[in-house]
Amino acid sequence: MIVSHTDGATLAVRAQPGAKKNAVMGVQAGSLKLAVTAPPEEGRANAALVELLRDWLGVRRSQIELLSGATNRNKVFLIRDVSAAELQAIVAEQLGQ
Repeated sequence: MIVSHTDGATLAVRAQPGAKKNAVMGVQAGSLKLAVTAPPEEGRANAALVELLRDWLGVRRSQIELLSGATNRNKVFLIRDVSAAELQAIVAEQLGQ
């Protein structure tokens, strides 16, 4: 789910666009499952995912970049200036683990 990257760490995400509310649903099949209300049209769901991750992880918008999966439910986000260990700790704390 979290892999070290030269610019920080990557986070695997499973997206659920068109949901009833924006929420982090937990871990599913090795990815962080995120639900967003935005539809999967014209990048609106991807933008909503970035905002949800920004709030949930407590990082700046400029630290988050979609690396792969722009048109797929399975996505990989780069979280800049955060080590894999730091990101793992944030995710574990947020999930209550």
